[in-house]
Amino acid sequence: MDRRIFCLSGISAAAFATTGVRAAEPYPNKPVRIIVPYAAGGGPDIQVRQCGPKLGEALGQAIVIENKVGAAGVLAAQYVSQAPADGYTLLMGSNTHLIQKIMQPELKFDPLGEFIAVSNLAASPTVMVVRADGPYKKVEDVIAAARANPGKLNYGSGGIGTSAHLAGATLVQLAGLKATHIPLKGSVEITASLLRGDTDFAFPVAGTGVPQVKGGRLRALAVTSATRLKELPDVPTLNEVMRNELTVQESWFGFWAPAKTPADVVAKIHAATIKTLADPGIRAAFEASGSSPAISASPQAFATFVQSENRKWADIVKLTGVTAS
Repeated sequence: MDRRIFCLSGISAAAFATTGVRAAEPYPNKPVRIIVPYAAGGGPDIQVRQCGPKLGEALGQAIVIENKVGAAGVLAAQYVSQAPADGYTLLMGSNTHLIQKIMQPELKFDPLGEFIAVSNLAASPTVMVVRADGPYKKVEDVIAAARANPGKLNYGSGGIGTSAHLAGATLVQLAGLKATHIPLKGSVEITASLLRGDTDFAFPVAGTGVPQVKGGRLRALAVTSATRLKELPDVPTLNEVMRNELTVQESWFGFWAPAKTPADVVAKIHAATIKTLADPGIRAAFEASGSSPAISASPQAFATFVQSENRKWADIVKLTGVTAS
């Protein structure tokens, strides 16, 4: 477990040590923990940590970031679902939690019923990439090669059920191709696999793929966002090519609180999140890492979004036939 605390210089130690009157004090009157289901140093972890100081400033309390890694995010979700519903333990919830439950209904956690959606933070698409010195210049080239050589082309990902896997599997199914999925040890292996020739194409998240494209190692053929990326304005969306809304796939993450967290507490966290993401420095840091700030208008709006995403990812999993094993 990795733990770091963002302390506010204007808050004295005495404020944290005061006891006896806490029950009567308004929220928040002690540090707020955010449980991140990924390892320290990864893209979402870095972005949450970038928000930490500003979020703490907006709430008037320290923010504690804890990493609880395991079972593709399920371990962290189970932990937060069992925490007191008081607003002091939040989960960095994401579409990954929805996907894992869809692929494994037997999992003992419910991403829809055991949490209250507070606010989304950011979203990031994947980027279809190939070797920069390879023969493929556009998506249609890959499709043509795969059709001419059934079963010969393959695509890599950071593992089964990841965004890279589902994006690749979606293209394969919609185009009626026979191509092999190669699950690698992690997303960091995608570029090396392409450069070695072990894989022919891949869909890393933008934060991983865009720097490699700009660095000249990879060539971008499409993005899975709803609109073209500002960083890659000449690269079409996959939906432009395939004309199917299921190709619009973005990884997103935001704050979830345990079910039954009081509405006024949820509203305060949401308001603090809006203030945090209004900071130009935070927005610039998100965009530099390949993500777009995606603040929710209200907790209810985020809940509606999560429900719609759950339906969409269920359709994608059904289309691709991806299973957890």
